[in-house]
Amino acid sequence: MPKIAPRFDDLPVLGPHGFTRIGYTEWGERNARRTVVCVHGLTRNSRDFDFLAQRLVERGARVIAPDLPGRGRSDFVPHAEDYGTPLYMAAMAALIARVAVAQVDWIGTSLGGHIGMEIAARENAPIRRLVLNDFGARIPVAALQRIGAYLRRAHVFATLDEVEAYLREVYAPFGKLTDAQWRHLAVNGVVQDKDGFALHYDPAIVEQFSRPLLLDVALWRVWDHVACPTLIIRGAQSDLLLAPTAAEMTRRGVAARAGLVEFVEIPGCGHAPALMSDDQAKIVIDFLFADDAQAKRQARAKASA
Repeated sequence: MPKIAPRFDDLPVLGPHGFTRIGYTEWGERNARRTVVCVHGLTRNSRDFDFLAQRLVERGARVIAPDLPGRGRSDFVPHAEDYGTPLYMAAMAALIARVAVAQVDWIGTSLGGHIGMEIAARENAPIRRLVLNDFGARIPVAALQRIGAYLRRAHVFATLDEVEAYLREVYAPFGKLTDAQWRHLAVNGVVQDKDGFALHYDPAIVEQFSRPLLLDVALWRVWDHVACPTLIIRGAQSDLLLAPTAAEMTRRGVAARAGLVEFVEIPGCGHAPALMSDDQAKIVIDFLFADDAQAKRQARAKASA
């Protein structure tokens, strides 16, 4: 289990129908030279990043992971239609203002990648480097239908063992996790009441998938404006980020034309790599700290000269 204890805080953010409170988890020194924002997938929460955060903190970073509205420690919103990009972007802008830094590095898994891409595409965006974990500029409708199907299966569980068994099944595409990591996802992904254990997100989020889903979602108009260095991570068996989409993202758009897009495929994973293992964490860390490594090489070369 992670050795570095997280801190917890919250803040009010303004949405379409008023203010709502979002919680966030923080690791590392507040005056660290680099701040990394980690944003989870559709029904996950900030604690998914406990293992990666430890490795980032060891490199001297401060890590901030929010619970998106309706998930984890954040409030549910009274209007289900508010669960969408405008609310998420407003919440993340408020969070970045709260942590009081000029720039952040962004690691986004699935929905978290979408939000990061939307922010990075804006003028004067505060994202220095962007990691898109199994998210791209085209989302196949078949993947959305699969997600909707398992969301509708969620129910109340009698024990944590039942929760873990369910997560091991529906999140098998996360890849090979340790028993401790699966237990971590179960313990930190539920809320308990008199009826048992329920997954810790607003059931109203499922309403987004109640309408017939007929077409792929194209986001090229967003991707084309992303200008920061970007790492695209794809699970080799992913049905949400297809290989042709990832390949096209390395060729088109502002960042790609400037040679700022890197692509890595993770074997043994689908949607989406959990970023909990040492090898996956190293891929992310090497990308985020690439400029530091280059500066050290240049310093050594200058000293030897």
